[in-house]
Order: sequence, then C-alpha cells, then structure tokens
Amino acid sequence: MAFHEKNSFLQEVLNESLGSETKLLSSSFVSGGCINNTLKLVTSKGNCFLKWNDNEPTLFEKERLGLEILSTSSPLKVPEVLHVGEVEGRDFLLLEYIEKSAPDSLFWENFGHRLAKQHKVRNSFFGLNHDNHIGRLPQKNSSEESWIDFFIQNRLAPQLEMATVNGKVNGEINENFEELYSRLPDLIPDSFPSLLHGDLWSGNFMVGSGGEAVIYDPAIYYGHHEAELAFTQMFGEFEHTFYSAYNEEFPIQSGFDERVDLYNLYPLLVHLNLFGQAYLSGITQTLAKYS
Repeated sequence: MAFHEKNSFLQEVLNESLGSETKLLSSSFVSGGCINNTLKLVTSKGNCFLKWNDNEPTLFEKERLGLEILSTSSPLKVPEVLHVGEVEGRDFLLLEYIEKSAPDSLFWENFGHRLAKQHKVRNSFFGLNHDNHIGRLPQKNSSEESWIDFFIQNRLAPQLEMATVNGKVNGEINENFEELYSRLPDLIPDSFPSLLHGDLWSGNFMVGSGGEAVIYDPAIYYGHHEAELAFTQMFGEFEHTFYSAYNEEFPIQSGFDERVDLYNLYPLLVHLNLFGQAYLSGITQTLAKYS
C-alpha cells in the first residue's frame, strides 16, 4: 500500500471508529503474527492498535466476541475493543493500545491464580454459542455434554479431515486416530466446561502496565481446563511459579503431565494445516505414545 493510500485508509478507519474529529498523528509497525497487518496508531485521542486484512471477513467479528466475553468473565486483562468495521474493502479491528512493561516479582504467580479463576467460570455444555477461528482456520464449537465427544468432533476430527483432504496425512494416521478415539475415555479425567482462551501460548500474552498479564488473540470456548494448561507448554513452558499458583487456586489432577501431549494433538494438527509437514512428526510420535 502506497504511503498516501495508507494514510487515507488509516484516517478513514479513525473517522469510522472514533469520529471525524480524530486526527492521525503517526503510525508504526507492530509485530502481530502472520495473518494480519498490524500498526500502532498515535492519534489526537490517544494510542490504538489496528489489525486489518483483505480476505478474512469473519476473523475480526469473532475476535471481538471472544475479547468481550473474556472482558466480562475473566479476571485477566484483555484489550478493549474500540471498533470492528470495513473501509476501502479492508476489514479491520481497532483495539486499545497496551504499553509493554517489565514483569514484577509476582507476575507469574498472579497470572497463574487469575487463569485458574477464569477456568472456574463454568458453562452447561462444552463448546460455545458460535463457531470462531484458531489462527485463520475455522474452529467448530458445537455444544456437547461430554468433553471426549467435543474433543473428537470439534477439535481433532475437523483438523484431521482438513489435513487428509490436503494430502498432509495418510490413511495409516487416520486409522491411528480412530484407535486413539476409542481409548480417550480411559485417558482423560472428567471435568466441567471451563472458559478457555483457547490459544494461550507465549505469543498471545504480554506484560502490560503495572506488570500484569494481558491476554489477546483468543479462540475461546468452554472446554477441559487441562487442554489450556497443556497449550501453555506447546512452545516451551511458562515459569514454574505460574503452575504452582494455578494449582493453589484450582488443583491440577494427578497424571496431567502424561496427558499434555494428548491435548496438544489439536494445536499440532492446526499447525500442520497452517504451516506444513514440520509438525507431522510430533503428531506421529504422540499417536505412538498412546497406542
């Protein structure tokens, strides 16, 4: 996008979101993942964080819904949604801009306690009242009374089907998943449906002002709280004090460490579909582990 075209687009975003009297003072690139364009906007009404894209029209509306649910139901901080809209054929999401700071000595302890409190927010079923996305991929959230049924029908099976259609897995892997499905009731303990962020890894939280944890880019649903804890270990564990504090608030059931790889089959399948064959070995290793 040319300089003048970009500034025109950004000013129109501000006009629609905050009113025509809002002036754009400057903009600068902010790292925001591989799906969307992201900028920090300095305006006459303060700083904002802008995400936009040209071809994913439902992403931002579903992200808005997720952030608003978390903002009312979780003790963890999330960015305030300022506006979702479309300008010049580009869909955008305008958020509160949160300044990064250094973690204080209680950062991980507070983070663990607050996530555990979020996971105590219950629902009458596993799932959500709408489908959403994980990354740019669709995420099915049809309601189920059983976590095992939900995990298979809404998490593993859709991603496995996508990988199969796109030639990323073969028939043997499909057979191994079918065998695993039959064993899941013996491998995973029961739990009530907990409010989950749904994509909680080190890239989807930051240290905000005052040294508190801020979570963003949600893929929310009501699921087994262990699935979220496992996700936090997907690309390296959080600090030990995070898990200790979580356990104080919401005791972690024995054997959890042996179930981590099982839950993380879902994000591995997602990454296989998004980024390719580098993630296939992790899937085959996990299937062998539980065979």
